Amino acid sequence: MKIGFIGLGRMGAGMAANLLKAGHEVTVYNRSPAKTAALAAQGAKVAVTIADACRGEAVLTMLANDQAVEDVVFGDGGVIETLSPGAIHISSSTISVVLAERLTLAHRELNSRLVSAPVFGRPEVAAAGQLAVVAAGPAAAIDDAGPILDAIGRATFIVSETPAHANLVKLSGNFLLASVIEALGEAMALVGKAGIDRTRYLDTITSALFDVPAYRLYGAMIAEGRFEPAGFAAPLGQKDIRLALAAAEGLNVPMPLASLLRDRFLTLMAQGGDQLDWSAIGGLAAADAGQPRRGRTNTSDAERT
Repeated sequence: MKIGFIGLGRMGAGMAANLLKAGHEVTVYNRSPAKTAALAAQGAKVAVTIADACRGEAVLTMLANDQAVEDVVFGDGGVIETLSPGAIHISSSTISVVLAERLTLAHRELNSRLVSAPVFGRPEVAAAGQLAVVAAGPAAAIDDAGPILDAIGRATFIVSETPAHANLVKLSGNFLLASVIEALGEAMALVGKAGIDRTRYLDTITSALFDVPAYRLYGAMIAEGRFEPAGFAAPLGQKDIRLALAAAEGLNVPMPLASLLRDRFLTLMAQGGDQLDWSAIGGLAAADAGQPRRGRTNTSDAERT
């Protein structure tokens, strides 16, 4: 297929590379052109404008937040303006339900098609083509997008014909992951202060109770204080919890734990943790308990430049 790809951050670069490996004709666009070089070396065409990336059968966007998506989609010469009738916009960004609903209406008015397809997985998973894709949209559009989704992920989970439902599932999933991180951090603070080895504790818990990847991955990061480099930066986690709370308010669903997580991310940001992985909220409980701080939860301005 002839595909445009917009957004070449750590997730997007791996996804675009896997589309090339699968034999698709890929045209890439990124606001910072330097990020296109590695993909061009692998055979991608480089778009000078957003419109140049929207001339094929589909365009996939993988951007950081609502504002970035709005700029790319609704700006002058953006996706909505330039995508051909019948072509598919695959939106893999983690965005608000409200924006997903706005995208749905805009594509419907112009006879293009929208598939919301956010993903679960960190950058190394994206590079390996092993993402879990959550898809929602018209059945025919999802079928037509199938070869693209198959190239970027190990499995596609179709949840609805309403695109925004995929975004709500993604936000709810990130809320659950953040809850796991906070719970692991509190549990490790408890046993660590008693003098129990945190890595040995993690091995026990993941063998006896929670033999799942999230507990092993984030548990190890917390036990070791390994929050850099950030695979998923703390401000993005903060954003996702905020969006989950906004969706909950719109549906009149109380989420007291999500409110706690919002405050934990605010605490991390206030302590200079904006360059850390979002799992760094799992280190706050130990600090609250007066234990030696593992890893860095404070980064000076000089270190950020």
